Amino acid sequence: MSRFFATGSDSESEESSSADEITPKAPGTTFKQSLLLSDDEEDTKRVVRSAKDKRFEELTNLIKTIRNAMKIRDMAKCLEEFEQLCRAFLKSKNIVDKEGVPPFYIRLLADLEDYLNQLWEDKEGKKKMNKNNAKALSTLRQKIRKYNRDYETEIAAYKENPQESADEEEEKEPGDSGSSSDSDDEGGDEGVTAKSFLKKKPEPTPEASKFLKTAKGSGDESSSSEDDDDEDWSSDSVHSGSESSDEGDEKTSSLAVVFLKKTLDTEKSEKRLGKKRKPKKKERLEEEAEEEGGEEVEGGWEKVKGGAPLVKEKPKMFAKGTEINIPVVVKKLNEILQARGKKGTDRAAQIELLHALAAIANENNLGQGIMVKIKFNIIASLYDYNPNLAAFMKPDMWKKCLDCIDELLDILFDNNNIFIGENIAEDSESLAISDQPFRVRGCILTLVERMDEEFTKIMQNTDPHSQEYVDNLKDEGRVCGIIDRLLDYLETKGSTEEICRIYLRRIMHTYYKFDYKAHRRSLGLQGETKSEQDQEESEGEDSAVIMDRLCKFIYAKDRTDRIRTCAILCHIYHHALHSRWYQARDLMLMSHLQDNIQHADPPVQILYNRTMVQLGICAFRQGMIKDAHNALLDIQSSGRAKELLGQGLLMRNMQERNAEQEKIEKRRQVPFHMHINLELLECVYLVSAMLLEIPYMAAHEFDARRRMISKQFHHQLRVGERQPLLGPPESMREHVVAASKAMKMGDWRTCHSFIINEKMNSKVWDLFPETQRVREMLVRKIQEESLRTYLFTYSSVYDSISMETLSEMFELEIATVHSIISKMIINEELMASLDQPTQTVVMHRTEPTSLQNMALQLAEKLGSLVENNERVFDLKQGVYGGYFNRDQKGGYQQNKGGYQRGGYRNQNQSNY
Repeated sequence: MSRFFATGSDSESEESSSADEITPKAPGTTFKQSLLLSDDEEDTKRVVRSAKDKRFEELTNLIKTIRNAMKIRDMAKCLEEFEQLCRAFLKSKNIVDKEGVPPFYIRLLADLEDYLNQLWEDKEGKKKMNKNNAKALSTLRQKIRKYNRDYETEIAAYKENPQESADEEEEKEPGDSGSSSDSDDEGGDEGVTAKSFLKKKPEPTPEASKFLKTAKGSGDESSSSEDDDDEDWSSDSVHSGSESSDEGDEKTSSLAVVFLKKTLDTEKSEKRLGKKRKPKKKERLEEEAEEEGGEEVEGGWEKVKGGAPLVKEKPKMFAKGTEINIPVVVKKLNEILQARGKKGTDRAAQIELLHALAAIANENNLGQGIMVKIKFNIIASLYDYNPNLAAFMKPDMWKKCLDCIDELLDILFDNNNIFIGENIAEDSESLAISDQPFRVRGCILTLVERMDEEFTKIMQNTDPHSQEYVDNLKDEGRVCGIIDRLLDYLETKGSTEEICRIYLRRIMHTYYKFDYKAHRRSLGLQGETKSEQDQEESEGEDSAVIMDRLCKFIYAKDRTDRIRTCAILCHIYHHALHSRWYQARDLMLMSHLQDNIQHADPPVQILYNRTMVQLGICAFRQGMIKDAHNALLDIQSSGRAKELLGQGLLMRNMQERNAEQEKIEKRRQVPFHMHINLELLECVYLVSAMLLEIPYMAAHEFDARRRMISKQFHHQLRVGERQPLLGPPESMREHVVAASKAMKMGDWRTCHSFIINEKMNSKVWDLFPETQRVREMLVRKIQEESLRTYLFTYSSVYDSISMETLSEMFELEIATVHSIISKMIINEELMASLDQPTQTVVMHRTEPTSLQNMALQLAEKLGSLVENNERVFDLKQGVYGGYFNRDQKGGYQQNKGGYQRGGYRNQNQSNY
């Protein structure tokens, strides 16, 4: 007991003088106010607590702060408070050893670790964190994992049954609170203990009292306990007033004990009840609902649902006896649409109401005009179901959308007297059944274009390696079917601009697909198709004919540059995909798109990049190695082929691209089924570079000013040379580097074995439609370029060499060898002459030896060094070009055209 209450013996001389005073006064002015029981005394009560309570309260306060920081994702605060918690727990070691680790502490450790693991796995959330929070998250995660090793068994027990652990803690706390107070027996009967408080059942209360908040905010139970407390206080005060002065000391101390006991027990019981109510929230709500069920029917208090109130109630359908006609339905339709876009509007309920309205209109035979208008609004509501632009439609909504558009097209095809358009004003709509045709405001083309965009978003947001992607991709047939139906409809009733737009949609679903049936027909394999369905499909129109017809219409009729540009690029892509190299190349050159494509919008630029890549691959298949290299150079040299083709984003700093820009770029990505194989693309580029670069390097081995044809290819060569241990090649790049080294030595067979083998076939060459023809072309190119490399490298060794020998070495025809050598001699690449009678190549020793080449290089470097020294000397002398007129030799001389350096040839200014 506190020393303050031990001095109660001095109070014998004072007694209560009037009935208004409800407690005896303590002597002295210092403690006089502490024993006066006023209405607002609850805020300033003095409580006696044990060391255990103090330590545990400190821990619970820190835990509460940590949980608040977890809610707002403040990792820095979490880390700071966790370190304080560890220190406070260390101070409580003696109590913990005696009582055991408190369950609330174990619960926090388990929850915090789960929370941190969840944050750590959220990659998007980590990107949005600032630097301090990200660093604190990493540090705190390491600390909590290390700290939790000491409590693995307790945490495991808690995770197995979290509810039971929480209940055990709640049962343990009332017992502890009883032992922590100094006087259990005193006032046990008078006060309300926490244990009895917990077991006490709530009494039925009036309906109004359920909505009143008590001072402690602990519900009905706490209010009833306060009433009990007031009764105890009144009985105590009367009793103490009637006691004699001899018993004043004893009563004062007992009153103080009762005072402390009640306050402490009430506060603790309220806290425990608050804790206990949380896990049983659902049960309590169900009980209240059952109790109040009858009352609500009788017209009593109405139970209010939490959350933001609805802005507008759901509009009810027509009242009984209402005549259903077109004005009434239109009015109800506008009433439903008024809630569109408002806060709290249930979008799903709106769609259901529109469907119900359509059913009512159909039952009452109000005509197809009103049905078309309702269908337009249903489809628009389905598109508005996801307010976020980046979100994609859920599968059920997507199916509903496709069904509605099909139904709308059915109505339009069955009724030729329905005219729809964006230019029709709502006032001039004609929805009633009459001799006049129906006129409805709306644009079916816009709805189909939005449907196509939604399909693209669905494919972008689906995992491409899952079965779900395959299932979603099956819907493309239905999407193309809707586009074809609308195309047929607009060809008869649409404007030229609308026809161009729908033609482009059809082209965008066709240009990237390889026509296997047309390919088989061109190879004469049509008889292999067995089923009737395959034969019907094979007899259909080729994709090349469809593309040609659609694109030529757009070329002739389109007035917007964007649609025409996209159509040209798709046409070129389709030509290149089907190995029509010359048509694709001519169309690209005639269009002059490469001159101003940088001014186009990003999706068109992505399409241009895809077209150039496909053009390069087509040139490679046709054996046009130089054209293939030139077409692929810009994409591959940037090192950002993945990003430029719209097939993924590269990791960048947040300074270069913020979160909003990243979202925009993700929306531009091409769906996975339209991707171009990046490994195949890189392999084609590197092989093309090898076939061009290796002979050039052999021809200009000692040329100091030798330029690089492909920087990326040279980079791969340098990487291969830096490897300390050369094993057999594994990756595609290593195969190309190994083949390049073999070609450099003129060993075409080794080069051939590295480029064409089982591993490279499975990775690259088998992906081409005409695999065998591409392999044969590659072997031929390797033989020819190896021959050129051999002649460049070893020409200084030979006086003459027989063409027949070369033909046998490289397994080429003599005519081919003759052609290659003649071309090299004409281009002055090889200093030699052909002896026709003996079929030999006679070398002319005009090339300098390696020593002479080194001397020439040294002379060039010395010349450049001297020139640099002269410039430095002029600067030191204070002579700057063009500003001073110097008469001495080698100075600056004034001329009509300006100042020119003396000693150099005067050039005519008109040449510039």
